[in-house]
Amino acid sequence: MKKPFLAVSAVAAVALAWAAKDPVIMTVNGVDVPLSEFEYLFHKNSRQQLEAQPLDEYVEMFKLYKLKVADALADRLDTLPAFRKEMEQYRAELAAPYMADSTYIYSLVDEYFDWSREEAQAKHIMKFKKMGASNDGSRASLDSIRQAVAAGASWSELAARYSDDKGSADKGGLMSYITVGKFPYAFEKEVFTLPEGKISEVVETPNTMHIIMGAKHRPACGKVLASHILKMVPQSASPEMQAKAKQEIDSLYAVVKANPGQFGMVARENSDDKASARQDGRLSWFSAGEMIPEFDEAAFALADGEISEPVRTQFGWHIIMRHQSAPAPDRDEIKSLVFNRIHNAQDPRFNMVMERQTNNLLARHNGQVLEAPFAEMTAYIEKNGLDSLFYVRFADGPEADVTLMTLGKKPVRKITRRDFFSGMNRMVIPNPQAALSQFDRFRMWTINRKAADAEMERLAAEEPDYRNLLNEYRDGSLLYEASVRKVWDKAARDTEGLKAYFNAHRADYKWDRPHAKGWLVQAADDSIASAAKELMATLPVDSMVYKVRKAFPGKIQIDRVSVPKGANAMVDYLVFDGPEAQPKSSRYTVMFMYEPRVVDQPEEVDDVRGQVTTDYQNLLSEQWTEELKRKYPVKVNQKVLKKVK
Repeated sequence: MKKPFLAVSAVAAVALAWAAKDPVIMTVNGVDVPLSEFEYLFHKNSRQQLEAQPLDEYVEMFKLYKLKVADALADRLDTLPAFRKEMEQYRAELAAPYMADSTYIYSLVDEYFDWSREEAQAKHIMKFKKMGASNDGSRASLDSIRQAVAAGASWSELAARYSDDKGSADKGGLMSYITVGKFPYAFEKEVFTLPEGKISEVVETPNTMHIIMGAKHRPACGKVLASHILKMVPQSASPEMQAKAKQEIDSLYAVVKANPGQFGMVARENSDDKASARQDGRLSWFSAGEMIPEFDEAAFALADGEISEPVRTQFGWHIIMRHQSAPAPDRDEIKSLVFNRIHNAQDPRFNMVMERQTNNLLARHNGQVLEAPFAEMTAYIEKNGLDSLFYVRFADGPEADVTLMTLGKKPVRKITRRDFFSGMNRMVIPNPQAALSQFDRFRMWTINRKAADAEMERLAAEEPDYRNLLNEYRDGSLLYEASVRKVWDKAARDTEGLKAYFNAHRADYKWDRPHAKGWLVQAADDSIASAAKELMATLPVDSMVYKVRKAFPGKIQIDRVSVPKGANAMVDYLVFDGPEAQPKSSRYTVMFMYEPRVVDQPEEVDDVRGQVTTDYQNLLSEQWTEELKRKYPVKVNQKVLKKVK
């Protein structure tokens, strides 16, 4: 009998310790406000004021703030789908820095920065992947090639025979030198880390599969900006065509060598690369490996301002002029590149960071992923893909209540298949391989989300900064939505209320100068103006503007105005005998006032709608405040209030 009592006593002791640490400063409609939250907002408010606000004044302002939040909660504004979506997004964004494994992320930056100091020869044998189909055959083929090379077979001969990269196949699979950031991560990782001569295991990227041989490295050359002149001639061309192209490129080279200033003109008039010819032969900045090898090597071998002799590539003959060079990216550039990749769901580093985060969170929250029920679903998908029967069986039927993962110790939170599928778009994917790929991505994302939810709950309970920012955003959003509904929109839409308020307070609205009232019309010509006047004489006041604009689209501008003397040059000229003025837009040549009147004081609410709306909003706000004070009880703990720093 004593054990339960001791357990309850222990819980109570923890609760009392926490209460002593963060006592309640006030209770609003039964909701406790801890001292830490009050102090956080009080100090933030003080920093935003030119002069510190007295505590007693702030207490009254804070009470009203919490009363409005209480009213929003009573109206269930926190259950609105838009509000819940906004809060979920903010909650996740606020928690992200707490959950980020910065040490791991910066290790990826360091890795990429180290690679960026070099350029590496990429040497591979490649197979294209078949989308939506099994690639086991390609993987087995590459693995067999790897074993053959290890047994002494010629890499170059196998590359020429089996590689799908025809541009490098007859060169022993050599793609020349590459820099980081141009190829998939898995490919670059092997190219930059393999020792020369060593062969990788099969490397898979989103669209291809490879075996890679480690090759040479050299210091990074950076980027160059260059122009070129091209005379196209395929390598299969006849000797006569080859000779003609060579003669033409040699003639052009003689011209630009003698007068480098004419390079742009010669490129514009003679280059067969029409896209760059329009830009005087100018190409975009490029790094090693972005151009075909012969062009690449020639361009990087030049000094800035130097012109190459004719260079032969598979496309023909080139003359290259190098303009500028830039060094390899610095650490900040690499950091930005890696951070962008980490946030791209198509990049492997996105999954690597998510998996790392998931493992950390599962460890922190005693999370367990039960592989057996997942394996059962995987086996079904491997055989049938994702079909309607899959969801009937695993998401909705009796097997939906099978536990997939657990979080926490006391109490243990169980996540079932039903919970798991609640956020899934139930796609039907007949192809088993594509279906399994989609399911694996969803599994990883969902496990991460469930673990992250547990961590966000912990942050709200244990991290004051996180909790205060989250509560401030939540209450601020509720207060805004409640104010829109109770005051701002209500005042703007309450036409009868505005009229009644104006009539009751007419004496409060005075003008210090006469106003012109009527319709200001600008027309394309005299005939349009005459036709508009005839039409306006037949129209009711409330639809005049709309119907005139509809009758003469693009040929007339009409606005109902109530403007003081001196505020509008056109109205001054037409009504107050002011200086001559013309229509504002050159589209119109004629202007007139329809039924103009001069009045000394406001006649109706529309004459001073902006002022009346503001005053009416203030009245509604005051009425709302009085209603809140009557409706919801507030109790301030004066003893705790004295502890405010």
